[in-house]
Amino acid sequence: MTSSSLTSSAAATETADSAIGDETVYKREPQPWHGAFAKPAKEFPPTDLEVLAGRIPEGLQGTFYQNGTGRLERGGQPVGHWFDGDGAILRVQLSAAGAKATYRYVQTTGYKAESKADRFLFGNYGMRSPGPLWKHMLGLFNGTTIKNSANTSVLALEDKLLALWEAGNPHSLDLETLETIGMESLGWLKPTQPFSAHPLRDPISGEIYSIGVNSLCELSIYRCDASGGLIKQQAIALKNIPLVHSFVIAGPYLVFLVSPVKVNPLPLLLNQLAYADAVKWDPNQGTRIIVVARESLEIVSDSYADPWFQWHYGNGCTEADGSIRLDYARFDDFTHINEVLREVPSGRMKTQAYGRLWQLRLDPKTGRVLSHECVVERDCEFPQVPDSKVGQPWEQTYVLMHREGVKTGEDWFGAVGRFDYKTQQLTQADLGTGIYGSEPLHVADGQTAENASEGWLLMVVYNSVDSRSELWIFEAKGLGEPVCRLALPGVIPIGFHGTWQSS
Repeated sequence: MTSSSLTSSAAATETADSAIGDETVYKREPQPWHGAFAKPAKEFPPTDLEVLAGRIPEGLQGTFYQNGTGRLERGGQPVGHWFDGDGAILRVQLSAAGAKATYRYVQTTGYKAESKADRFLFGNYGMRSPGPLWKHMLGLFNGTTIKNSANTSVLALEDKLLALWEAGNPHSLDLETLETIGMESLGWLKPTQPFSAHPLRDPISGEIYSIGVNSLCELSIYRCDASGGLIKQQAIALKNIPLVHSFVIAGPYLVFLVSPVKVNPLPLLLNQLAYADAVKWDPNQGTRIIVVARESLEIVSDSYADPWFQWHYGNGCTEADGSIRLDYARFDDFTHINEVLREVPSGRMKTQAYGRLWQLRLDPKTGRVLSHECVVERDCEFPQVPDSKVGQPWEQTYVLMHREGVKTGEDWFGAVGRFDYKTQQLTQADLGTGIYGSEPLHVADGQTAENASEGWLLMVVYNSVDSRSELWIFEAKGLGEPVCRLALPGVIPIGFHGTWQSS
Protein backbone atom coordinates (compact mmCIF):
# COMPACT_ATOMS: atom_id res chain seq x y z
CA MET A 1 0.00 0.00 0.00
CA THR A 2 1.27 3.48 -0.86
CA SER A 3 0.18 6.09 1.66
CA SER A 4 -0.21 9.69 0.56
CA SER A 5 0.92 12.34 3.04
CA LEU A 6 -1.85 14.03 4.99
CA THR A 7 -1.96 17.79 5.53
CA SER A 8 -4.34 19.74 7.70
CA SER A 9 -5.99 22.80 6.22
CA ALA A 10 -6.45 24.05 9.77
CA ALA A 11 -2.68 24.18 10.21
CA ALA A 12 -2.49 27.16 7.87
CA THR A 13 -4.65 29.18 10.27
CA GLU A 14 -2.42 28.55 13.26
CA THR A 15 -0.36 31.47 14.51
CA ALA A 16 2.30 31.08 17.12
CA ASP A 17 1.58 33.35 20.08
CA SER A 18 4.45 32.49 22.37
CA ALA A 19 6.83 29.68 23.14
CA ILE A 20 7.51 28.36 26.63
CA GLY A 21 10.35 25.85 26.62
CA ASP A 22 9.53 23.33 23.91
CA GLU A 23 5.79 24.09 23.95
CA THR A 24 4.15 26.46 21.49
CA VAL A 25 0.87 28.13 22.38
CA TYR A 26 -1.53 28.65 19.48
CA LYS A 27 -4.28 31.20 19.04
CA ARG A 28 -6.49 28.94 16.94
CA GLU A 29 -9.87 28.26 18.53
CA PRO A 30 -10.72 24.72 19.63
CA GLN A 31 -12.53 22.67 17.01
CA PRO A 32 -16.32 22.18 17.35
CA TRP A 33 -16.05 18.60 18.64
CA HIS A 34 -14.17 19.94 21.66
CA GLY A 35 -17.48 21.06 23.15
CA ALA A 36 -17.81 17.48 24.39
CA PHE A 37 -14.65 17.94 26.49
CA ALA A 38 -14.70 21.66 27.28
CA LYS A 39 -16.19 21.30 30.77
CA PRO A 40 -16.09 18.47 33.31
CA ALA A 41 -19.14 16.29 32.78
CA LYS A 42 -21.85 16.39 35.42
CA GLU A 43 -23.30 13.24 36.92
CA PHE A 44 -27.02 12.62 36.60
CA PRO A 45 -29.34 10.16 38.37
CA PRO A 46 -31.59 7.66 36.54
CA THR A 47 -33.40 9.83 34.00
CA ASP A 48 -36.01 8.99 31.35
CA LEU A 49 -34.69 9.83 27.88
CA GLU A 50 -36.51 11.85 25.27
CA VAL A 51 -36.88 10.16 21.88
CA LEU A 52 -35.76 12.73 19.31
CA ALA A 53 -36.51 10.58 16.27
CA GLY A 54 -37.63 7.03 15.43
CA ARG A 55 -38.25 4.39 18.07
CA ILE A 56 -36.37 1.83 20.13
CA PRO A 57 -36.32 -1.52 18.26
CA GLU A 58 -38.41 -4.23 19.91
CA GLY A 59 -35.52 -6.70 19.80
CA LEU A 60 -33.16 -4.33 21.63
CA GLN A 61 -33.73 -4.89 25.34
CA GLY A 62 -30.91 -4.67 27.82
CA THR A 63 -28.32 -2.27 29.18
CA PHE A 64 -25.59 -0.33 27.42
CA TYR A 65 -22.51 0.76 29.39
CA GLN A 66 -19.69 3.00 28.20
CA ASN A 67 -16.56 4.22 29.96
CA GLY A 68 -14.53 7.33 29.21
CA THR A 69 -12.83 10.38 30.66
CA GLY A 70 -15.41 12.51 32.44
CA ARG A 71 -13.16 15.46 33.19
CA LEU A 72 -9.92 16.71 31.65
CA GLU A 73 -9.04 19.46 34.12
CA ARG A 74 -8.84 20.04 37.85
CA GLY A 75 -8.54 23.38 39.60
CA GLY A 76 -8.06 25.11 36.25
CA GLN A 77 -5.15 22.86 35.24
CA PRO A 78 -5.59 20.64 32.18
CA VAL A 79 -4.49 17.03 32.09
CA GLY A 80 -1.45 16.13 30.04
CA HIS A 81 -3.10 13.55 27.82
CA TRP A 82 -6.57 12.26 26.93
CA PHE A 83 -5.77 9.07 28.86
CA ASP A 84 -5.37 11.02 32.14
CA GLY A 85 -9.01 11.96 32.71
CA ASP A 86 -11.12 10.49 35.52
CA GLY A 87 -13.31 7.58 34.46
CA ALA A 88 -17.07 8.05 34.32
CA ILE A 89 -19.66 5.45 33.31
CA LEU A 90 -22.75 5.99 31.18
CA ARG A 91 -25.54 3.45 31.69
CA VAL A 92 -28.54 3.35 29.35
CA GLN A 93 -31.28 0.79 29.94
CA LEU A 94 -33.41 0.08 26.87
CA SER A 95 -36.78 -1.69 26.97
CA ALA A 96 -40.23 -1.66 25.43
CA ALA A 97 -41.16 0.96 28.04
CA GLY A 98 -38.45 3.38 26.85
CA ALA A 99 -34.93 4.37 27.84
CA LYS A 100 -33.41 5.47 31.13
CA ALA A 101 -29.86 6.74 31.62
CA THR A 102 -27.46 7.24 34.54
CA TYR A 103 -24.00 8.84 34.54
CA ARG A 104 -21.55 8.57 37.46
CA TYR A 105 -17.84 9.00 38.08
CA VAL A 106 -15.92 5.99 39.30
CA GLN A 107 -15.08 6.83 42.91
CA THR A 108 -11.42 5.83 42.82
CA THR A 109 -9.12 6.74 45.69
CA GLY A 110 -7.40 9.26 43.42
CA TYR A 111 -10.63 10.84 42.24
CA LYS A 112 -11.89 11.36 45.78
CA ALA A 113 -8.59 12.79 47.01
CA GLU A 114 -8.24 15.19 44.07
CA SER A 115 -11.88 16.25 44.31
CA LYS A 116 -11.29 17.21 47.94
CA ALA A 117 -8.04 19.05 47.21
CA ASP A 118 -9.26 20.53 43.88
CA ARG A 119 -5.87 19.88 42.31
CA PHE A 120 -3.90 17.03 40.80
CA LEU A 121 -2.11 14.88 43.36
CA PHE A 122 -0.88 11.95 41.24
CA GLY A 123 1.03 11.20 38.10
CA ASN A 124 -0.62 9.56 35.12
CA TYR A 125 0.05 8.52 31.53
CA GLY A 126 0.79 12.09 30.40
CA MET A 127 1.53 13.72 33.77
CA ARG A 128 4.48 13.58 36.15
CA SER A 129 3.90 13.13 39.85
CA PRO A 130 3.64 16.48 41.64
CA GLY A 131 5.68 17.06 44.76
CA PRO A 132 9.24 16.17 45.79
CA LEU A 133 11.25 13.29 44.37
CA TRP A 134 11.31 11.40 47.70
CA LYS A 135 7.51 11.29 47.72
CA HIS A 136 7.48 10.03 44.13
CA MET A 137 10.04 7.31 44.95
CA LEU A 138 8.09 6.23 48.02
CA GLY A 139 4.94 6.03 45.90
CA LEU A 140 6.67 3.67 43.48
CA PHE A 141 7.00 1.13 46.29
CA ASN A 142 3.51 1.45 47.75
CA GLY A 143 1.64 1.95 44.46
CA THR A 144 0.43 5.51 45.14
CA THR A 145 2.49 7.44 42.57
CA ILE A 146 0.16 6.83 39.63
CA LYS A 147 -3.61 7.28 39.78
CA ASN A 148 -5.76 4.37 38.67
CA SER A 149 -8.20 6.36 36.53
CA ALA A 150 -10.61 3.47 35.80
CA ASN A 151 -11.43 5.26 32.55
CA THR A 152 -10.95 2.91 29.59
CA SER A 153 -13.51 0.14 29.33
CA VAL A 154 -16.14 -1.93 31.15
CA LEU A 155 -16.82 -5.62 31.64
CA ALA A 156 -20.27 -6.70 32.79
CA LEU A 157 -20.24 -9.80 34.98
CA GLU A 158 -23.35 -11.46 36.38
CA ASP A 159 -23.18 -9.61 39.69
CA LYS A 160 -20.99 -6.56 39.08
CA LEU A 161 -19.66 -4.12 36.51
CA LEU A 162 -15.90 -3.74 36.20
CA ALA A 163 -14.44 -0.35 35.28
CA LEU A 164 -11.13 -1.17 33.58
CA TRP A 165 -7.76 0.57 33.39
CA GLU A 166 -4.95 -1.52 32.02
CA ALA A 167 -2.17 -0.55 34.46
CA GLY A 168 -3.91 -1.78 37.61
CA ASN A 169 -6.80 -3.64 39.21
CA PRO A 170 -10.36 -3.07 37.97
CA HIS A 171 -12.90 -1.18 40.05
CA SER A 172 -16.17 -2.91 40.89
CA LEU A 173 -19.49 -1.07 40.46
CA ASP A 174 -23.14 -1.88 41.07
CA LEU A 175 -24.71 -2.90 37.75
CA GLU A 176 -27.83 -0.78 38.30
CA THR A 177 -26.85 2.23 40.39
CA LEU A 178 -23.21 2.53 39.22
CA GLU A 179 -22.22 2.97 42.85
CA THR A 180 -18.50 2.25 43.24
CA ILE A 181 -17.93 -0.76 45.49
CA GLY A 182 -14.13 -0.57 45.41
CA MET A 183 -11.02 -2.13 43.92
CA GLU A 184 -11.72 -5.61 42.57
CA SER A 185 -9.25 -8.47 42.94
CA LEU A 186 -11.56 -11.12 41.42
CA GLY A 187 -10.23 -13.31 44.20
CA TRP A 188 -6.71 -13.59 42.77
CA LEU A 189 -5.29 -10.28 41.54
CA LYS A 190 -2.58 -8.75 43.72
CA PRO A 191 -2.84 -5.02 44.55
CA THR A 192 -1.80 -2.87 41.54
CA GLN A 193 -1.52 -6.01 39.35
CA PRO A 194 -2.51 -4.99 35.79
CA PHE A 195 -5.66 -6.40 34.23
CA SER A 196 -6.27 -5.38 30.61
CA ALA A 197 -8.74 -2.73 29.54
CA HIS A 198 -9.54 -5.11 26.66
CA PRO A 199 -10.49 -8.52 28.07
CA LEU A 200 -12.10 -10.90 25.60
CA ARG A 201 -14.94 -13.31 26.27
CA ASP A 202 -15.11 -16.53 24.27
CA PRO A 203 -18.71 -16.80 22.99
CA ILE A 204 -18.70 -20.61 23.15
CA SER A 205 -17.07 -21.40 26.49
CA GLY A 206 -17.85 -18.09 28.20
CA GLU A 207 -14.26 -17.93 29.42
CA ILE A 208 -12.62 -14.52 29.79
CA TYR A 209 -9.06 -13.81 28.67
CA SER A 210 -7.05 -10.82 29.81
CA ILE A 211 -3.47 -9.55 29.96
CA GLY A 212 -1.17 -7.14 31.76
CA VAL A 213 2.43 -5.97 31.41
CA ASN A 214 3.97 -6.37 34.85
CA SER A 215 6.89 -4.62 36.56
CA LEU A 216 9.26 -7.40 35.51
CA CYS A 217 8.63 -6.53 31.84
CA GLU A 218 6.58 -9.66 31.30
CA LEU A 219 3.34 -10.10 29.42
CA SER A 220 1.00 -11.77 31.93
CA ILE A 221 -1.80 -13.75 30.27
CA TYR A 222 -4.89 -14.72 32.27
CA ARG A 223 -7.42 -17.40 31.43
CA CYS A 224 -10.53 -16.96 33.60
CA ASP A 225 -13.95 -18.52 33.98
CA ALA A 226 -17.14 -16.62 33.18
CA SER A 227 -17.15 -14.89 36.58
CA GLY A 228 -13.51 -13.80 36.37
CA GLY A 229 -12.07 -16.57 38.53
CA LEU A 230 -8.54 -17.54 37.50
CA ILE A 231 -8.12 -20.85 35.66
CA LYS A 232 -4.53 -20.41 34.48
CA GLN A 233 -1.93 -17.72 34.01
CA GLN A 234 1.31 -17.48 32.10
CA ALA A 235 4.10 -14.92 31.74
CA ILE A 236 6.09 -14.19 28.58
CA ALA A 237 9.32 -12.18 28.75
CA LEU A 238 9.25 -8.94 26.76
CA LYS A 239 11.89 -6.34 25.93
CA ASN A 240 12.15 -2.62 26.71
CA ILE A 241 8.80 -2.40 28.56
CA PRO A 242 6.62 -2.29 25.43
CA LEU A 243 3.05 -1.01 25.18
CA VAL A 244 0.63 -3.94 24.75
CA HIS A 245 -2.89 -2.51 24.76
CA SER A 246 -4.97 -5.39 23.40
CA PHE A 247 -4.88 -8.77 21.67
CA VAL A 248 -7.12 -11.12 19.71
CA ILE A 249 -8.63 -14.61 20.00
CA ALA A 250 -8.30 -16.68 16.83
CA GLY A 251 -9.96 -20.06 17.28
CA PRO A 252 -7.65 -22.13 19.53
CA TYR A 253 -5.06 -19.34 19.69
CA LEU A 254 -4.37 -15.97 21.24
CA VAL A 255 -2.37 -13.56 19.08
CA PHE A 256 -0.28 -10.63 20.32
CA LEU A 257 1.20 -8.05 17.97
CA VAL A 258 3.88 -6.30 20.03
CA SER A 259 4.75 -3.08 18.23
CA PRO A 260 8.30 -1.64 18.46
CA VAL A 261 7.55 0.82 21.24
CA LYS A 262 9.89 0.96 24.20
CA VAL A 263 10.00 2.85 27.46
CA ASN A 264 13.07 4.57 28.88
CA PRO A 265 12.66 3.61 32.57
CA LEU A 266 15.24 5.87 34.23
CA PRO A 267 13.48 9.23 33.58
CA LEU A 268 10.25 7.58 34.81
CA LEU A 269 11.89 6.41 38.04
CA LEU A 270 13.40 9.85 38.62
CA ASN A 271 10.10 11.60 37.76
CA GLN A 272 11.78 13.53 34.95
CA LEU A 273 9.31 12.43 32.29
CA ALA A 274 5.71 11.26 32.18
CA TYR A 275 5.07 7.83 30.69
CA ALA A 276 3.79 9.36 27.42
CA ASP A 277 7.12 11.19 27.00
CA ALA A 278 9.28 8.23 27.98
CA VAL A 279 7.68 5.97 25.36
CA LYS A 280 9.66 5.98 22.12
CA TRP A 281 9.09 4.50 18.67
CA ASP A 282 11.91 2.19 17.52
CA PRO A 283 11.05 0.77 14.07
CA ASN A 284 14.36 -1.07 13.85
CA GLN A 285 12.97 -3.69 16.21
CA GLY A 286 10.04 -4.64 13.98
CA THR A 287 6.71 -5.94 15.26
CA ARG A 288 6.88 -9.09 17.34
CA ILE A 289 4.16 -11.67 16.62
CA ILE A 290 3.44 -14.07 19.47
CA VAL A 291 0.95 -16.90 18.97
CA VAL A 292 -0.19 -18.67 22.15
CA ALA A 293 -2.31 -21.79 22.62
CA ARG A 294 -5.56 -20.57 24.16
CA GLU A 295 -6.00 -23.40 26.66
CA SER A 296 -2.43 -24.06 27.83
CA LEU A 297 -1.20 -20.46 27.31
CA GLU A 298 2.05 -21.91 25.97
CA ILE A 299 3.86 -20.18 23.08
CA VAL A 300 3.21 -21.80 19.70
CA SER A 301 5.33 -19.41 17.63
CA ASP A 302 7.34 -16.23 18.17
CA SER A 303 8.41 -14.20 15.14
CA TYR A 304 8.99 -10.69 13.78
CA ALA A 305 7.52 -8.65 10.92
CA ASP A 306 7.74 -5.10 9.58
CA PRO A 307 7.14 -2.28 12.10
CA TRP A 308 3.69 -0.81 12.68
CA PHE A 309 1.54 0.22 15.65
CA GLN A 310 -2.00 -0.69 16.66
CA TRP A 311 -4.26 0.04 19.61
CA HIS A 312 -7.25 -2.08 18.64
CA TYR A 313 -8.17 -5.29 16.83
CA GLY A 314 -11.40 -6.18 15.09
CA ASN A 315 -11.32 -9.97 15.34
CA GLY A 316 -9.41 -13.15 14.59
CA CYS A 317 -10.17 -16.74 13.55
CA THR A 318 -8.63 -19.84 12.05
CA GLU A 319 -9.40 -20.65 8.43
CA ALA A 320 -10.11 -24.04 6.85
CA ASP A 321 -6.42 -24.43 5.91
CA GLY A 322 -5.36 -23.89 9.54
CA SER A 323 -4.05 -20.35 9.02
CA ILE A 324 -4.94 -17.43 11.27
CA ARG A 325 -6.82 -14.41 9.90
CA LEU A 326 -7.17 -11.21 11.90
CA ASP A 327 -7.82 -7.53 11.33
CA TYR A 328 -6.81 -4.42 13.22
CA ALA A 329 -6.54 -0.62 12.90
CA ARG A 330 -2.97 0.03 11.79
CA PHE A 331 -0.87 3.17 12.24
CA ASP A 332 2.46 3.68 10.51
CA ASP A 333 4.12 4.69 13.78
CA PHE A 334 3.38 5.42 17.42
CA THR A 335 4.79 8.93 17.74
CA HIS A 336 2.15 10.75 15.70
CA ILE A 337 -0.93 9.01 17.09
CA ASN A 338 0.35 9.54 20.62
CA GLU A 339 0.64 13.29 19.88
CA VAL A 340 -2.88 13.40 18.45
CA LEU A 341 -4.25 11.88 21.64
CA ARG A 342 -2.18 14.31 23.72
CA GLU A 343 -3.79 17.21 21.84
CA VAL A 344 -7.38 16.07 22.45
CA PRO A 345 -7.85 17.92 25.80
CA SER A 346 -7.01 21.25 24.14
CA GLY A 347 -9.30 20.75 21.15
CA ARG A 348 -6.50 22.02 18.91
CA MET A 349 -5.17 18.97 17.10
CA LYS A 350 -2.26 19.88 14.86
CA THR A 351 -0.63 16.50 14.32
CA GLN A 352 -1.55 14.30 11.38
CA ALA A 353 -1.94 10.59 12.11
CA TYR A 354 -4.29 8.08 10.57
CA GLY A 355 -5.37 4.50 10.98
CA ARG A 356 -6.42 2.04 8.30
CA LEU A 357 -8.14 -1.33 8.66
CA TRP A 358 -5.65 -4.04 7.74
CA GLN A 359 -6.03 -7.80 7.42
CA LEU A 360 -3.21 -10.13 8.43
CA ARG A 361 -2.88 -13.86 7.70
CA LEU A 362 -0.39 -16.03 9.62
CA ASP A 363 0.87 -19.56 9.83
CA PRO A 364 0.31 -20.17 13.56
CA LYS A 365 2.99 -22.87 13.78
CA THR A 366 5.80 -20.67 12.46
CA GLY A 367 4.42 -17.13 12.79
CA ARG A 368 5.20 -16.57 9.10
CA VAL A 369 3.16 -13.80 7.49
CA LEU A 370 1.15 -15.26 4.61
CA SER A 371 -0.49 -12.00 3.54
CA HIS A 372 -0.88 -8.50 4.90
CA GLU A 373 -3.07 -5.92 3.22
CA CYS A 374 -5.02 -2.74 3.78
CA VAL A 375 -8.75 -3.41 3.33
CA VAL A 376 -10.21 0.01 4.21
CA GLU A 377 -8.34 3.00 2.76
CA ARG A 378 -10.04 5.51 5.04
CA ASP A 379 -9.06 7.02 8.36
CA CYS A 380 -10.73 4.71 10.89
CA GLU A 381 -10.43 3.28 14.40
CA PHE A 382 -12.29 1.20 17.01
CA PRO A 383 -12.95 -1.90 14.83
CA GLN A 384 -15.81 -4.05 16.17
CA VAL A 385 -17.50 -7.37 15.43
CA PRO A 386 -20.58 -9.05 16.97
CA ASP A 387 -19.86 -10.71 20.33
CA SER A 388 -21.00 -14.05 18.91
CA LYS A 389 -18.20 -13.87 16.33
CA VAL A 390 -15.28 -13.20 18.68
CA GLY A 391 -12.55 -15.69 17.78
CA GLN A 392 -14.79 -17.23 15.08
CA PRO A 393 -14.94 -16.78 11.28
CA TRP A 394 -16.69 -13.50 10.49
CA GLU A 395 -17.60 -11.38 7.50
CA GLN A 396 -18.32 -7.82 8.71
CA THR A 397 -16.12 -5.45 10.70
CA TYR A 398 -17.56 -2.13 11.90
CA VAL A 399 -15.37 0.96 12.29
CA LEU A 400 -15.59 4.59 13.35
CA MET A 401 -14.39 6.75 10.44
CA HIS A 402 -13.78 10.30 9.33
CA ARG A 403 -16.31 11.79 6.96
CA GLU A 404 -15.49 11.70 3.27
CA GLY A 405 -12.73 14.19 2.51
CA VAL A 406 -11.91 14.89 6.17
CA LYS A 407 -8.46 14.06 7.51
CA THR A 408 -7.03 13.58 10.98
CA GLY A 409 -6.14 16.96 12.46
CA GLU A 410 -9.03 18.68 10.67
CA ASP A 411 -11.96 17.19 12.55
CA TRP A 412 -13.16 14.34 14.76
CA PHE A 413 -14.65 11.09 13.47
CA GLY A 414 -18.01 11.80 11.88
CA ALA A 415 -19.02 8.56 10.14
CA VAL A 416 -19.50 4.87 10.86
CA GLY A 417 -18.68 2.11 8.38
CA ARG A 418 -19.10 -1.62 7.81
CA PHE A 419 -16.57 -3.54 5.74
CA ASP A 420 -17.84 -6.82 4.29
CA TYR A 421 -15.04 -9.31 3.56
CA LYS A 422 -17.29 -11.42 1.36
CA THR A 423 -18.28 -8.61 -1.01
CA GLN A 424 -15.22 -6.43 -0.34
CA GLN A 425 -17.59 -3.49 0.03
CA LEU A 426 -17.47 -0.61 2.51
CA THR A 427 -20.88 0.73 3.56
CA GLN A 428 -20.90 3.97 5.50
CA ALA A 429 -23.26 6.29 7.32
CA ASP A 430 -22.32 9.96 7.53
CA LEU A 431 -23.38 11.38 10.91
CA GLY A 432 -23.84 14.86 9.47
CA THR A 433 -22.13 18.22 9.83
CA GLY A 434 -21.15 18.95 13.41
CA ILE A 435 -22.03 15.44 14.69
CA TYR A 436 -19.18 13.42 16.18
CA GLY A 437 -19.13 9.74 17.09
CA SER A 438 -17.55 7.29 19.51
CA GLU A 439 -16.91 3.55 19.29
CA PRO A 440 -19.80 1.78 17.50
CA LEU A 441 -20.96 -1.18 19.60
CA HIS A 442 -22.67 -4.07 17.82
CA VAL A 443 -25.60 -5.54 19.75
CA ALA A 444 -27.46 -8.66 18.66
CA ASP A 445 -31.20 -8.41 18.11
CA GLY A 446 -33.03 -10.46 20.72
CA GLN A 447 -35.44 -11.74 18.08
CA THR A 448 -32.83 -12.65 15.43
CA ALA A 449 -29.84 -13.52 17.61
CA GLU A 450 -28.74 -16.40 15.37
CA ASN A 451 -27.98 -14.09 12.47
CA ALA A 452 -24.93 -11.98 13.30
CA SER A 453 -25.43 -9.74 10.25
CA GLU A 454 -28.64 -8.57 11.87
CA GLY A 455 -28.70 -6.51 15.01
CA TRP A 456 -27.89 -2.94 15.89
CA LEU A 457 -25.04 -0.48 16.29
CA LEU A 458 -25.18 1.74 19.36
CA MET A 459 -23.16 4.94 19.39
CA VAL A 460 -22.92 7.90 21.74
CA VAL A 461 -22.55 11.04 19.63
CA TYR A 462 -21.84 14.67 20.41
CA ASN A 463 -24.14 17.06 18.58
CA SER A 464 -22.13 20.30 18.46
CA VAL A 465 -24.96 22.10 16.65
CA ASP A 466 -27.33 21.68 19.61
CA SER A 467 -24.57 21.29 22.25
CA ARG A 468 -25.83 17.97 23.55
CA SER A 469 -24.97 14.28 23.62
CA GLU A 470 -27.25 11.64 22.13
CA LEU A 471 -27.45 7.86 21.84
CA TRP A 472 -27.99 6.76 18.24
CA ILE A 473 -29.18 3.32 17.17
CA PHE A 474 -28.41 2.10 13.65
CA GLU A 475 -29.58 -1.01 11.85
CA ALA A 476 -26.30 -2.93 11.52
CA LYS A 477 -27.19 -4.57 8.23
CA GLY A 478 -28.23 -1.47 6.36
CA LEU A 479 -26.66 1.42 8.29
CA GLY A 480 -28.21 4.50 6.69
CA GLU A 481 -30.10 6.89 8.95
CA PRO A 482 -30.35 5.96 12.65
CA VAL A 483 -33.57 4.13 13.51
CA CYS A 484 -33.66 5.93 16.86
CA ARG A 485 -32.08 9.01 18.42
CA LEU A 486 -32.25 9.53 22.17
CA ALA A 487 -31.32 12.79 23.93
CA LEU A 488 -29.01 12.34 26.93
CA PRO A 489 -29.56 14.60 29.96
CA GLY A 490 -26.11 16.21 29.74
CA VAL A 491 -23.02 16.50 27.59
CA ILE A 492 -21.04 13.25 27.79
CA PRO A 493 -17.36 13.52 26.77
CA ILE A 494 -16.56 11.28 23.82
CA GLY A 495 -15.71 7.96 25.46
CA PHE A 496 -13.51 4.98 24.84
CA HIS A 497 -15.16 1.54 25.10
CA GLY A 498 -18.51 0.02 26.01
CA THR A 499 -20.38 -3.23 26.48
CA TRP A 500 -23.92 -4.60 26.41
CA GLN A 501 -25.80 -6.80 28.84
CA SER A 502 -29.03 -8.35 27.57
CA SER A 503 -32.11 -8.34 29.78
